[in-house]
Amino acid sequence: MIHPITRSRTPPRRAAPGTSLARAAEARAAAVVAQARIDTPLGPMTAAATPQGLAGLWFDDQRHHPGPLRAPVDEGNPFIQQARRELSVYFARQAGGARRPAFAGFTVPLDPQGTPFQKRVWQRLLHIRDGQCSHYGELARKLGSPEAARAVGAAVGRNPISIIVPCHRVLGRDGSLTGYAGGLARKSALLRLEGARMVADETGRAAA
Repeated sequence: MIHPITRSRTPPRRAAPGTSLARAAEARAAAVVAQARIDTPLGPMTAAATPQGLAGLWFDDQRHHPGPLRAPVDEGNPFIQQARRELSVYFARQAGGARRPAFAGFTVPLDPQGTPFQKRVWQRLLHIRDGQCSHYGELARKLGSPEAARAVGAAVGRNPISIIVPCHRVLGRDGSLTGYAGGLARKSALLRLEGARMVADETGRAAA
C-alpha cells in the first residue's frame, strides 16, 4: 500500500551551504525524478529514483532524511516498483513465524547521490553479505584507508538507501550496535531477520 507523501516528524539536519555535503544534497534533489511511499513491517518509507536507478529509501523518522522532495509522486516508476517487490520478499522470510528459503538478494539498479568518498563507502557496504556483519575499522581497511574509520562511519551514517545498501550490518568493533540512522530497534530487527551471526538488542549490546 502506498501512502500520500508526508513530511517527517523529525526535521532533517541541513548541511551548511557550500560544503561538499550540501552540494551532494543539492545534486540528489536535482537528480530525483520520482518518489513514492512504501509500507514495511518496520514502518513506512519514502523511495526516490533518478533516471538511472533507486536513489533513496528513508524511514520517516531517520536521521539525515532529506525532507520533502520536489519530484512528483510516481507509483509506477520501474525502479521504485522493483524495490517494493524485493522488499516484500525480503521481509516475507519470517512471515508466519517460519523462516522461508534464503533471500536471493536485491537487484534493483542503484544511483545514490553523494560525494566520491561516500559512494566508495556505500559500494563497499554492498559486499557485506546477508547474515554477516562488519565494523568501521574493517571497512576503512578494505577501502585502503585504515586510519579513516571515523570518516567511514560518517559516510555509513549518510547512506541514503536504507536496507538495500546494508549499513545496518556495520557494528562496533566489540559487536555493539553503535548507531543507525533508522534507530537501534530497527537495526536489531533487520539483523535478526537476516539471521546474522552476531546480532544486538535495542540497548546496543551484542547478543548471540
